[in-house]
Amino acid sequence: MHGKKKMSPTARSEAIWGLAFVTPTIIGLIILNFIPVFNTVYQSFCKTGDFGRGNKFVGLANYVAVLTASETWQSLWNTIKYALIEVPFGIAIALVLAVFLNKKLIGRSFFRTIFFLPMVCAPAAVAMVWKWLYNQQFGLLNNIFGIQTAWISDPNIAWISVGVIGVWSIIGYNMVLFLAGLQEIPHDYYEAATIDGASGISQFFHITIPLLSNTTFFIVQTRVIGALTVFDLMFMVMDLTNRALKNVQSTVYLFYTYAFKNGNKGYGAALVMVLVVFIMIITFIMQKCEKKFVDR
Repeated sequence: MHGKKKMSPTARSEAIWGLAFVTPTIIGLIILNFIPVFNTVYQSFCKTGDFGRGNKFVGLANYVAVLTASETWQSLWNTIKYALIEVPFGIAIALVLAVFLNKKLIGRSFFRTIFFLPMVCAPAAVAMVWKWLYNQQFGLLNNIFGIQTAWISDPNIAWISVGVIGVWSIIGYNMVLFLAGLQEIPHDYYEAATIDGASGISQFFHITIPLLSNTTFFIVQTRVIGALTVFDLMFMVMDLTNRALKNVQSTVYLFYTYAFKNGNKGYGAALVMVLVVFIMIITFIMQKCEKKFVDR
């Protein structure tokens, strides 16, 4: 048997420098990701001690309380409703915009920038603008249509209004991903289809959509997870005194309320773990659907 081959000084130096460059990332992942994950799992089995001192192990008591609380299922249903608005509409509109902005148009770069702009806006600024648009007394929407609709305080429509903001905020991100996918489709397919007499709409449904299935599936997966973990948008838009808050607040919003405002970190951790399991189930189902709906 041959002995283990020794590394040359050059290879050893490259390995050391490579490790040195990735060490900060590894440390960051351990401190900011892995340790909080294990700490959350641990806290979900505990109750915060009196005056916030220490943790008392209570077993599955937090999970029982979470799963038997009506507000848990209400918040989960609110989150699902938000996802049902944000994900399909955000993807459909972004796909149509990407197809148009992938063509040679005057001012194409300008329009791409405009549609992507919401992604770089601060959530606080976005919430402030939309709260003004939705304001019942002097909001722009009510003044334009001559109505007095309580867009974000009516429990029946508030979740739709918040979903519209989510769609507006995410269109630019989805559009950029679709543009990247469109540029990978050979133009010969469209030329051949045009010669055969296929219309633009026919090319869209028989060439563009099938060949973008990988990109579409990736966007669907990431946006479903993002929508199910939404927090900042609802936190900024919905005031604590808003009568529609219970009909809009997401599961993560409810977690924030219990863990950071009420100081019940054990209950909040259990709530998050329930959401994580739900997201894992949804992700598993989507992964199974990938083989059936994605062209390779």
